[in-house]
Amino acid sequence: MCGIAGIFAHGVDAPPADRAALGRMHDRMIARGPDGEGVWQTEDGRAAFSHRRLAIIDLTDGGAQPMVSADGRHVITYNGEIYNYRALRDELIGHGVRFRSDSDTEVILALYARDGVDALKRLRGMFAFAIWDGEKNGVLLARDGYGIKPLYYADAGGTLRFASQVKAVVAGGGIDTRPEPAGHAGFFLLGAVPEPYTLYRGVKALPAGHTMWVDGDGARSPAGFFDLCETLRDAEGANPKDFDPGELRAALADSVAHHLIADVPVGVFLSAGLDSATLAALAAEQATGALRTLTLAFDEYAGTANDEAPLAEALAAGLGCAHETVRVEGRAFTEERARLIESMDQPSTDGANSYFVARAAARAGLKVAISGLGGDELFGGYDTFDQVPRLAGALGRVPGARIFGRGFRMVSAPVLSRLTSPKYAGLFEYGAREADAYLLRRALFMPWELPRVLDPDLAAEGWRALAPRLRIKAADGLATPRARITAYESLIYMRNQLLRDADWAGMAHSLEIRVPLVDTALLARLAPMLAGLRPPTKRHMATTPSRPLPAAVMDRPKTGFAVPIRDWMGGESTERGLRGWAREIYAEF
Repeated sequence: MCGIAGIFAHGVDAPPADRAALGRMHDRMIARGPDGEGVWQTEDGRAAFSHRRLAIIDLTDGGAQPMVSADGRHVITYNGEIYNYRALRDELIGHGVRFRSDSDTEVILALYARDGVDALKRLRGMFAFAIWDGEKNGVLLARDGYGIKPLYYADAGGTLRFASQVKAVVAGGGIDTRPEPAGHAGFFLLGAVPEPYTLYRGVKALPAGHTMWVDGDGARSPAGFFDLCETLRDAEGANPKDFDPGELRAALADSVAHHLIADVPVGVFLSAGLDSATLAALAAEQATGALRTLTLAFDEYAGTANDEAPLAEALAAGLGCAHETVRVEGRAFTEERARLIESMDQPSTDGANSYFVARAAARAGLKVAISGLGGDELFGGYDTFDQVPRLAGALGRVPGARIFGRGFRMVSAPVLSRLTSPKYAGLFEYGAREADAYLLRRALFMPWELPRVLDPDLAAEGWRALAPRLRIKAADGLATPRARITAYESLIYMRNQLLRDADWAGMAHSLEIRVPLVDTALLARLAPMLAGLRPPTKRHMATTPSRPLPAAVMDRPKTGFAVPIRDWMGGESTERGLRGWAREIYAEF
């Protein structure tokens, strides 16, 4: 896990890459790579890469970056981990490739030299990288299929700038920092800035599962190499089937095994939930020694149903783990508040839990930790999987529901906003279609509320840009409600908030967070089951470890990982608290 940055003067009239600007970008990401750093530049000065290293695989200088291929034709700066690099390396050796290191970085270089952009389809892992292709005199940007690792770019005046963080891109200067309406409106709608937007007009996120080629003719439009909806749709059209317990276990155990690959110890974030409990149990089966596990607990929840520590401790003891519980109190939030918000690359209403558990893991000496993120999206764990299709199914049959609903919302919103959640005013207008019902369920502020928290013109322009993007047409083509909500939760909530929060919160403490349940190879293997009439649930997932999980874990009602933001912010109601927290965070950006 690292921080990457680069500048490419691709325009004929563009000045050479500014090393001072690259230095500012590089320095903005110190926490992402405390183990090493490097800078590379072409002889003509038109392209320059930098790299900050968090050493996880091949801890020697052989894994240092930017890495130049043996023949000097290709150079890479890369952030992430390729979990199948050993198999790819063996394959390449069989074809005569000679390696100078044991790093996954060099495997990417060699695979690209042989296969070009087709190499991307062979990589299993999380990654964002740039490759200088000296034969074609251009730069290839690439980002993993789920978008686990971030990559942002700005292209103006014939110069491409890119980095792992928005703040790093901006730090280099020369960026159009006027407000991007869709980014600002999207934050208040969803609690996070939706891709490809940022808060700035001049900075975009490279879409997940895409590459972008830039050369003397300029930047091409991003080209996709992985699509979640397409994977699910292909499974529906091929051979959907009921889940097979043996195949489910094999697929999950395989993903965990790949995510344990490292040259440093790997720990597990352990809560009392099914996702992390399952991963910890599967990891404990494969660990060579006592698996290290870590639980975050909050003093405000001590002795309540939200206190996950006692059950997590009992589970860890049963699995033979080396366990640690770290308790956090409101005072710690107050002390860390400024650094927490500063660590956010873009504003987010979530991530406090990830920040504090990452801090605890780093203080315990870990550089890598496994998270159960993604289990709800894959195995239908959220209440949206039931509520959204049911609401859309009921109201979708009511003639004129949306037309009537708009009038009802305009009349009732002022009253309902004072009495209860303002979302009830939009029940008919937004409840008749799944995409709208999903927004109704997930939104922090509804579209008609945006002019109250943003400049009205900015809000209106932002909503016009966002509205079509928040209805994912590819998801509409999926056959089952389960598959459609999986797509919505994965492509909106998980991608824009959960994965991004895991990245910035982990990197704030130089900790790599791995997510075995967010894995393109796992999705491909499970897709036929997910497309079947009886797809696997989280309970099915939790039965896969060879040692059964305790009944107290299996039968515990789903609560989510609760964080006492309400108490930390002075006892406001949960909705008011989150909305107030959103305003506070936004004011810092």
